[in-house]
Amino acid sequence: MKKLLISVVLLVMTVSITCMAQSGQASNVINADTAHVSPYNLSGAQFPRIEADSRVTFRFVAPDAQKVQVAINNVPYDMVKGSDGVWSFTSEPQDKGYHNYWMVVDGAIVVDPATNAFIGYGRMCNGFEISDPDGGFYQLRDVPHGDVLIKNYYSEVARSWRHIFVYTPPEYDKNLTTRYPVLYLQHGGGEDERVWIEMGRTNLILDNLIAEGKIKPFIVVMETSAVGPQFPRPMRPAAPAAIPGQQPAAQAPGAPGAATPPAPQRFRFSFDQYADLMIKDMIPWVDKNFRTLPDQPHRAMSGLSMGAMCTKSVTLAHLDVFSHIGLFSGGMIAPDEITDKSKVKLVFMSYGSRERGSDGVKAAADVLNQAGIKSASYVSPLTAHEWQSWRRSLYEFAQLLFKD
Repeated sequence: MKKLLISVVLLVMTVSITCMAQSGQASNVINADTAHVSPYNLSGAQFPRIEADSRVTFRFVAPDAQKVQVAINNVPYDMVKGSDGVWSFTSEPQDKGYHNYWMVVDGAIVVDPATNAFIGYGRMCNGFEISDPDGGFYQLRDVPHGDVLIKNYYSEVARSWRHIFVYTPPEYDKNLTTRYPVLYLQHGGGEDERVWIEMGRTNLILDNLIAEGKIKPFIVVMETSAVGPQFPRPMRPAAPAAIPGQQPAAQAPGAPGAATPPAPQRFRFSFDQYADLMIKDMIPWVDKNFRTLPDQPHRAMSGLSMGAMCTKSVTLAHLDVFSHIGLFSGGMIAPDEITDKSKVKLVFMSYGSRERGSDGVKAAADVLNQAGIKSASYVSPLTAHEWQSWRRSLYEFAQLLFKD
């Protein structure tokens, strides 16, 4: 009886973990042209409300506050206080896809208690979703589903336990002799290992692609690239070289000899330590604990924004480990940066059409192809540096991976 009780408890815990990993993934809104609550709202919460024209109406109860704003994608907008102490605001039409927001109450950043919170901008944020008529590829559908597992492993490089998300495709637990390629998928700045599931909907994108026969099943590993307190490191730009015969600029007009003000800090990202962690700890752990195809031709890495920078740094330094490279909204690769083109099976580069860099990505891919390095580019229509660009990029990239 005691063993039976333990088995039941373990089963419940397993189901709970699976559900938690899938949290934040809203199902289809049946009629996107009709006003409806945001799919991330808590049960019974009527706001934020997505209007029929893709505007968003927010409400926030703060009767004693002097000023309340709603910050949408890090841009604050003043809300109006009603006689009942409820503040409200209706935005301009928003782009399709996921958007972060939060409240600013008398200068303090707070989350909206009416909806789920997700990580972004280095803090917990709320989120809302604008339906996309062409977004069925990332919606929850009646197809076989893989699992999203939350695991921990110990890293000797970091000298700490690491939190990791792993997607295994449908049939993984049924076909116990089958081995799979692996994609290591990186988040952007101010985010962590959760975002490619919660906002990116990676598992749903791949479930749907597998069901449609558009890709071969593969495993996806998601982890934060932060290693220790030294990442990222602030640094100052070098002082400009002196010009002969020209006096250095004074700190302010009429203040000769005044000390030169410190230059504004900017961040330099070093991924060397994370590369060591991947090569020495994470990849061996994944290969030991999952049925992978543990070789270079079946290993890929990609990421968004800062994660693309990480991907470029790690993969180009370790072409003996990775064969497929994906950069989403995070730079490009030139032929002279690849030391051994025979080891690279694919370079994929993408941007949103509203991003700086989108105009040159096709030309960059063409140059690689002309140099004998297989490359592909993608530009997401009418999107900027946002999740809709990266969902679409993953959808396109996945269909090019691990082709014989």
